[in-house]
Amino acid sequence: MVLQRVSRAAVRIDGKTVGAIGVGLLLLAGFHRSDTEDTLGWMADKVLGLRVFSDPEGKMNLALADVPPGGGGGVLVVSQFTLYGDVQKGRRPSFIDAAPPEIAIPLYERFVALLRERGAGAGARGGGGVQVATGEFGAMMEVELVNDGPVTLILEK
Repeated sequence: MVLQRVSRAAVRIDGKTVGAIGVGLLLLAGFHRSDTEDTLGWMADKVLGLRVFSDPEGKMNLALADVPPGGGGGVLVVSQFTLYGDVQKGRRPSFIDAAPPEIAIPLYERFVALLRERGAGAGARGGGGVQVATGEFGAMMEVELVNDGPVTLILEK
């Protein structure tokens, strides 16, 4: 998974916005054929708990539920099987390590559900929880973002 701290992000399908957030994290979520429910829980907790947002002193010390102050940041989850593209040989990526759709779709849906469940009402400062928006699994999407920092991290277990 690739995480990007954003000041805003949106995903469109056929010119229509299907998911959008303000301050938060854009997650490009790819699933490996060996990912499990335990992997998903760990990833959801890690995403929600990462302290990558600046506190008043400018240090990365706040998690999603703590930003913006008094509110809660957002997460935009975009399915991205191409994260497991292997380009070591030849000129065409191999996607053999990516979970096939019959495995990846339930993993994606469960991951989004875990983010929503665990992010609702979260926040040490009484924030309004974490907004979770999505793209559409398997659709051709346009993703627009303003990377804040820039801060970009790779999350793997």
